[in-house]
Amino acid sequence: MQQHIDSYDFAGKKAIVRVDFNVPLNEQFEITDDTRIRRAMPTLKKVLAGGGSLIIMSHLGRPKGVTDKFSLKHIVNHVAECLGAPVKFAADCQKAQAEVASLKPGEALLLENLRFYAEEEGKPRGLAEDASDEEKKAAKAAVKASQKDFVKTLASYADCYINDAFGTAHRAHASTALIADYFPNDKMFGYLMEGEIKAIDNVLKNAKHPFTAIIGGSKVSSKLAVLENMLEKVDNLIIGGGMGYTFVKAQGGQIGNSLHEDDLMPQALEILAKAKEKGVKIYLSQETVIADDFSNDANTKIVPSGQIPEGWEGMDAGPASLKEWKDVILGSKTVLWNGPVGVFEMPTFAKGTLQIAEDLAEATAKGAYTLVGGGDSVAAVTQMGYAEKVSYVSTGGGAMLEALEGKELPGIAAIRG
Repeated sequence: MQQHIDSYDFAGKKAIVRVDFNVPLNEQFEITDDTRIRRAMPTLKKVLAGGGSLIIMSHLGRPKGVTDKFSLKHIVNHVAECLGAPVKFAADCQKAQAEVASLKPGEALLLENLRFYAEEEGKPRGLAEDASDEEKKAAKAAVKASQKDFVKTLASYADCYINDAFGTAHRAHASTALIADYFPNDKMFGYLMEGEIKAIDNVLKNAKHPFTAIIGGSKVSSKLAVLENMLEKVDNLIIGGGMGYTFVKAQGGQIGNSLHEDDLMPQALEILAKAKEKGVKIYLSQETVIADDFSNDANTKIVPSGQIPEGWEGMDAGPASLKEWKDVILGSKTVLWNGPVGVFEMPTFAKGTLQIAEDLAEATAKGAYTLVGGGDSVAAVTQMGYAEKVSYVSTGGGAMLEALEGKELPGIAAIRG
């Protein structure tokens, strides 16, 4: 049975909390962006304020075994600083029994990187490239068998389980999904997860109309399922970024050297036809800022999107596109943004993405509900200083993408039962 963090009695209990502290570190192991740590603090502080003790677990990076570079020991001090309480460290997430036993109410313990063990992801490691199917099958079965003990050990540390890691909610991993079974009556979402679920529901289930989705990014292949699911929900669909050129070429346009996927052109035409059938208005980029090189210092000019000469490539949405899109955004009551509309990492080609961020801020101020999700658009809105000016900024890239595809996320299903 799912509990709620606000009404749960943590007094004298140990809570094991799955967070997403997969933060970027520089070569000196300094955190370059602590957003994920800060976003988990309300949940962690709630447990301590309620008289409980904390066992915090997370992954960091994609290690293939124990690696100093990916050790969570590098972030312990910063976590303690944000929490405003000392944080102990267990150097092995599977051998922390003594540290857990000594935990008193009001104290916190951070476990070492869960992914130092193959059992966290449930995938075998170290297989030879020429391993036979039988060997692969046997290795997978061995990891799955030992995964049960891995999960059981983590669960033995605590009286209740909290999942506050939306960034990994789309993974059916030991710490995000399987562990919940050990807490049938004592499992719940943290505040961050609750906020993410509410934000998704606000656009997928309870959207006020007109509803506009802005889907950008480089490839149609990575967003095809999102586009198809959005056709069932929205009134307007703005398609920007590199993926737009596949649609332009599919309709007979000249796109020069622009990024595109020839094999996805039939699906692009299908999406356009389906949209027409459902009365969904699709907006592609009418005009494009093009460059003669994939470089911030390249020569540039503005041309209609279907008239890009050979040797040139589309790099950003042009002014006419941005004006049309702005009118659509400001006429909407719900706006979802996933993916940049240009090569925003280069200042010369960041204008379109910046304009979308500005438009969303203006729409929010006028009462629209605006959700920004997906790694690159989140990075853009944060770097450009608009994160506080939209309704919600998601912390999950892949998780948000799968939710927008209409999939049930294992980390959410495990709590809801």
